Amino acid sequence: MLLMESIRKIRLKYYRKGESIREIARDTGISRNTVRKVLRNDETNHKYQREAIHKPKIGAFEHILKEWLLAEEKLSKKERSNAVNIFERLQHEGYTGAYDSIQRYIKEFKRDLHPSLSNAFIPLSFAAGEAYQFDWSDEKVELGGIIQSIKVAHFRLSYSRKSFIAAYLRESQEMLFDAHIKAFEYFGGVLLRGIYDNLKTAIDFVFVGKERQFNRRFLELMSHYLIEPTACSPASGWEKGQVEKQVQNMRQGVFVPRLKADSLESLNAIIIQKVEEIETRRKHPEFGDKTIAEVFTEERTILQPLPIPFRGYIERESKVSSTCLVQVDRNRYSVECHYANCVVSVRIYADKIIVIAESKVIGEHRRLFSRDKVAYNPWHYVPLLERKPGGLRNGAPFRELALPQSIEQMRHKLLKKRGGDKDFVKILQAIPLHGIDAVLTACELALADEIIQGDYVLNVIGRLRPGILEVAIPLPVYFELREEPWSDCGRYNGLLGGQYA
Repeated sequence: MLLMESIRKIRLKYYRKGESIREIARDTGISRNTVRKVLRNDETNHKYQREAIHKPKIGAFEHILKEWLLAEEKLSKKERSNAVNIFERLQHEGYTGAYDSIQRYIKEFKRDLHPSLSNAFIPLSFAAGEAYQFDWSDEKVELGGIIQSIKVAHFRLSYSRKSFIAAYLRESQEMLFDAHIKAFEYFGGVLLRGIYDNLKTAIDFVFVGKERQFNRRFLELMSHYLIEPTACSPASGWEKGQVEKQVQNMRQGVFVPRLKADSLESLNAIIIQKVEEIETRRKHPEFGDKTIAEVFTEERTILQPLPIPFRGYIERESKVSSTCLVQVDRNRYSVECHYANCVVSVRIYADKIIVIAESKVIGEHRRLFSRDKVAYNPWHYVPLLERKPGGLRNGAPFRELALPQSIEQMRHKLLKKRGGDKDFVKILQAIPLHGIDAVLTACELALADEIIQGDYVLNVIGRLRPGILEVAIPLPVYFELREEPWSDCGRYNGLLGGQYA
């Protein structure tokens, strides 16, 4: 390939100085044929390109190679031969050339057979309030002094480029629901369409083209918010390119350097603050005179109204153990003891567990994300103490039973006495019936009177209760008293003496 300087010299000598091709070739050392090509093409940039590639070794075997490669195209990817196998097969046919030539030929053949359009994209345009894009990412943070990996849900409004980011410990379906609920509340409204990757938590089956079988519970979420879900084609991340780019940008802008927080709630508060700071100063890519935050303020006014929050849980049936526990993942949660060995419904939220039986809540706990832990509610086991009062001393649910000071003092004194377990069980059972305030006052009075007895505490509770209003009952006329009764001790003495016998 000639340098630009050589081409310039040739053109100057020929057109300005009038030198012949022979003279130019002698002065520059460039062949006359090359000088002719430069002048004939009249181009300022001359590149040498071989018109026909010489293949001295492959030439005799090219027809065999083409037949093999065309036959390979009809096979599945797992059944196709690689370049090494084809090279070895060709050697058995008498080929004596190098492996590199075969590898290069196969690459060019496939490129000509399947022209690649992977680097070409169609620019997308969205109207205000039309669509959002969603994706997950993995990030590293320091949570409670421990460096761990978290899952981050990313929302991106396609028109204003407004972002919402929420961190979770898992990427399960209830986390997906919770992220949508929080995102729509943060945006202050709902959009018409959602663009998703082929998430396992949202899509059960991927068919040819755009056809998808969405998960039933995910469709309930979409129906609740009146959103039309759209799934991207496999390996077509450009269809939700905005949120794909957001993952990279926010990783540098929010999670680098590594974030530190005491809890997941405080971590999410930090993330929202950092995102808002970025979008307040970052210019919108289409409306260069406005920031992302300013464009979102305009888009927010045309979002669809926000309905009541979706009940973002997944529901499973579970059998309660004889110790009044249900298992979720690798952890256990207590329920009311009356439902031991019964099948109940467990609703799993992103942050809590609710157990339902006979249309009522029989257990509610904050969700645990460690393993092999037990969440007890001691009040679930109090009715059992009537038959098994000894469980009060060593029962696992009662180790963390927090009671007011006076009730705790009564417990301490009663457990020193013989049969004090049963007495204190009576006091505990009175708390759900009469309320903690009434029992606390009764214990304070019993301690003041130095009467350490469960029955006395119950008696005080009964006396402290508001009196029952007396209701006058109208009597028939014939029941009315006509003569007022009077007492006469002489009549009693007469009875003793046999006077009225």
